[in-house]
Parts: sequence; C-alpha cells; structure tokens
Amino acid sequence: MVSTPYPNLTRSMNTRTESRAPRWRAYLAAAAITCGGAFTIAAGDNYFEISKNLEIFTDLYKELNIYYVDDTQPGKLMKTGIDAMLNSLDPYTQYIPESDIEDYRFQTTGQYGGIGALIKRKDDRVLVSEPYEDYPAMKAGIWAGDEIIEVDGRKVTGMNTDEVSKLLKGQSGTSVKVITRRDAEVTTHTLTREEIKIPDVPYKGIVDASGKVGYIKLNAFTQTASADVRSALKELKDQGAAKLILDLRGNGGGLLREAVSIVNLFVPKNQLVVETRGRIAEWDKTYKTLSEPMDADMPLVVLTDGQSASASEIVSGALQDLDRAVIVGERTFGKGLVQQTKDLLYNSKLKVTVAKYYIPSGRCIQKLDYAKRDSTGKATEVPTGTATAFKTRNGRAVEEGRGIMPDVEVTEPDLAKVVGGLYEADLFFDFATDYRRKHAEIGPAEEFRINDALFQEFAAFVKDKKFEYDNESIAVLDSLVLTAKEERYFEHAQEEIEALRKELLPDRAEDVIRFRTDIEEVLRNEIVSRYHHQTGRAKAGLAYDPYVKKAVDLFASGGVAPILAGSKN
Repeated sequence: MVSTPYPNLTRSMNTRTESRAPRWRAYLAAAAITCGGAFTIAAGDNYFEISKNLEIFTDLYKELNIYYVDDTQPGKLMKTGIDAMLNSLDPYTQYIPESDIEDYRFQTTGQYGGIGALIKRKDDRVLVSEPYEDYPAMKAGIWAGDEIIEVDGRKVTGMNTDEVSKLLKGQSGTSVKVITRRDAEVTTHTLTREEIKIPDVPYKGIVDASGKVGYIKLNAFTQTASADVRSALKELKDQGAAKLILDLRGNGGGLLREAVSIVNLFVPKNQLVVETRGRIAEWDKTYKTLSEPMDADMPLVVLTDGQSASASEIVSGALQDLDRAVIVGERTFGKGLVQQTKDLLYNSKLKVTVAKYYIPSGRCIQKLDYAKRDSTGKATEVPTGTATAFKTRNGRAVEEGRGIMPDVEVTEPDLAKVVGGLYEADLFFDFATDYRRKHAEIGPAEEFRINDALFQEFAAFVKDKKFEYDNESIAVLDSLVLTAKEERYFEHAQEEIEALRKELLPDRAEDVIRFRTDIEEVLRNEIVSRYHHQTGRAKAGLAYDPYVKKAVDLFASGGVAPILAGSKN
C-alpha cells in the first residue's frame, strides 16, 4: 500500500506552548473521566510528568519543523517518533496509520477485495506467483508464472509489487482489466473483483490407511476460524474419522475468542480455557467454554512448531493442561501477551498490549520480558525454575515462560543448503512454470512423484543457471581464518587453509545429485501446486511430513492415552 500524508500535523505550528498546555490538560482530564476506574492514585502521581513531557515533545517537534536545515516531512518524522516510542515497549504494540488500515483489516479478517492472486517481482517483470483456488484469477485461466503487463490501462513496468497490488485490489463487484503474457501469447482478462477470504482451514482430510485419522490444518484465528474447524471436523467424522490431528504449525495466532471456541469443540462446558490479567481491573477476565463440545472423547493430537504463537498457544496449552490432547512437534514461540485495538484520530489505530494470558494450570507462556532488557537493549527471557510448580489436570509437570513444550518432540531435519540456493534463484518456480506449459495433466496430487527422468530434466535445467549458497563448513573456516590472522598464524598455514577451502567449496552439480531427496520434496510441491493449487500442495506435503507420521504412529500404537494419563512423558 502507498503511504498517504499525515494531515494537520503542522496546522498550529506557531501557537505558543503556554496556550497549548491547558488543552493538553483538558484532554488528559477528559480521558481520566471517560476511563472511569482506569486511572489510579499512581496515575495521578504521574500527571505532572505526563503533562510536562507532552509539552516538551510538542515544543521540540515545532522547533524541528521550523529550523531544521532540510525538509523534515512532518508526517514521516512523527511516524518515526511514534514507532521508536512503541518499539521500546514490545513488538506487538503498534501504531496503524490510516494508509495501513486495509492491511490491518486483512490481518484480522483474512479478507480483501481483489482478484485472488499472489504476485512477485522478477527482474523487471511482475509475475503471478500463485492464484488462489476458486477465485477470479484462477477461474479466468491465469497461471503461476504469467507476466502482468497492464492493469486498467496502466503499464506496470517499473512498479513495485505494492503498487501493482493496489491496482488489482478494489471493491468487491467492480471490474478490472488485466493484460497478461505467457511465452509469446498476450491475453486480456476482464475480471470481476470478489471478496477474497484466505481460508483459515486450507486443507482437511483422512491421512492414514485405515481411514480413521482425520487431519485439519488451521492457518489463522480470524473471525471464522472456529466455524471453519467445526465444519471440517463434522465433514471428517462423516467420512469415518475417529481420531484427529489438529495442525497449528506456522499459525501466528489471532482472535482470542476464536481460540476459546476451538478448545470448546473438544472440552465440556464451563471449563477454564484462559485468564487474562492486566494493569487495570477491566482486563482481569476469565474465559470458559460456553457450550457443549462437539466431541469430548475423540483422541486428539495437536502439532506445533516454533512459529505457533499466541492463540495457537492458548489452544495447544489449554488442551495440554486439561489433558485433552497430546502435543507433538517443537516448542512453541512463547507469546503470552494480549492486544486490544484503540481508535485514534484521523482514522488511525493503536494496537496496544493490555494483559498477559494464563492457561488452566496457572502458567503464563510468555518467553521474553520486555520490561527488562540487557546491556544491548534486548528483552531478557523469563527466568526458569520458578517457585510455583505447574501441573496438568492429571498431575503432569509443565513449564512456565517458555511457550508450550510438546509431549512428544519431533525435529524436522533442515533442508540442504543447495535447496536454499535453488529456491532463492527461483529455479523451482521457473522449472515448474515451464513444466506446466508443456504438460496438461499430472494426475492426482497425492500420487505424483519425481521419477528419474524428471529429476534428470531438472538437473539439466539448473546446470547452467546461476545460484549461490554457502555451507556451514565454509562459514566455520572463515571464522578460523579470522582467528588465525588475529593470532598471526595465518601466513604460516595459508597454503593448507586455501587447499581446505577448495575442497570444501560447494560443487553445485554434485550437490544437486547428492541432495536429491531434499530437492525432490520442494520440486514436487511446486509442480503439484500448478495443477491442484493450495489443496494439492497440502496433500503433496503430507506424504513426507514427519510430524504427521509421528501422530499417526501414536494413534496406531495406542500411545496417546498413556501420555495423557501421566504414565509416559
């Protein structure tokens, strides 16, 4: 999105400070009255400090705008000051100017008006990187890899992706003319924009041979998350699912009420899910399940990783504390802070941290203490080994201040460095684009495989392409060289070091063959997505997923119940 000027910030530039002070005091007094019991005696003690610093700030801002040698761009200057002030608190307390409100709406609802496609810039071209399933771009036959030439008569050459995105977005029901190029073929599409809703549940299905283990992938906690999970669960049960995997990996959170509602699908009525405790009494709240569950007995595994945060941690943590689900995967992110949005002047907003949340065992999972920072300014971690011992309902020990620790750990091996180099150079994308144009069909997503002939075709495709990557061995060697130079051993060992460097330098052609398994996994997903879109990508990924495999094995071995009973941890 394109930033807009901040209006009226310099309107009263020449007003004297003395004449401004009463207005600030009146504003603060009115705020205190409006907030009722929010301001305590302690806040009253701070009144002079607040008033004094507001006056200093407005004077400083005035003098900068009058006397600074260059144009200060008042709106940009104020935004910088606001951001710096909020950054001293925590990364979740944010100022949202009017120009960013549409992006904020998308984050909270997953909705926007547009054609339903991701775009990317490659060299001097703007390409469609992925059309969304069943939305205007896909229905019009636009493919990933198609170049966008014009939008409503405006050539996009020289535009960045934000500018092109702004042209493509608009009110649902309005039309937009998009001209694309695929190889030498130029096509004009007249598309009707729709309300695009990124699905909270992009995929659900049966994932084991017995047909009894259902799987639901939950990407976000927007306003429709609990309804989508409920619908997916019903569909899976109708298909015969008797056990469930709920996948929260990569889910950064969202609305607290949706998290509570999702826990309620599996937990009886009137059970504590989470408490919030803030600086003021109005944020001391208790959230319990309000209705009868959809299924309180179905064996349940929740998948987490280091990017499962906030609402994901409420769901996984509450289900763990209530001994309702086994958590499989990696330790979660550790965000136990609650934000509320406040309306400000000129259609802007403040998203402010108002409380911390505590799950049923009484623990807070917040990892970093932003009120305490080290000498470098970094927030310190909440100390471990607190006096309080936290226990689940069945007496299993659980930790505070470190996110949610899984009951069964699964660590996915890092992909080989060569994969990162191929990915950064867009070679998976380019090959899949070319492959899609040459092959009309690939069959069902879950059955597609990279055979020898196809892999050799990819190896030949990348052979003469430029792509860079470093390996850990070279990084360690570089560190050794620095140390050797400091200790004045480098000249003595230089010949041997350079010989070792030559041996350790990555051989791209060799590495493509050596790490075929890793490359196949990414290449398969990229090709499948060209034919079967997001649903197909999910199906293809599950075939190699060690987290899902571990969950299925737990169900098959009857390992879920013993863990929840506390006989195994």
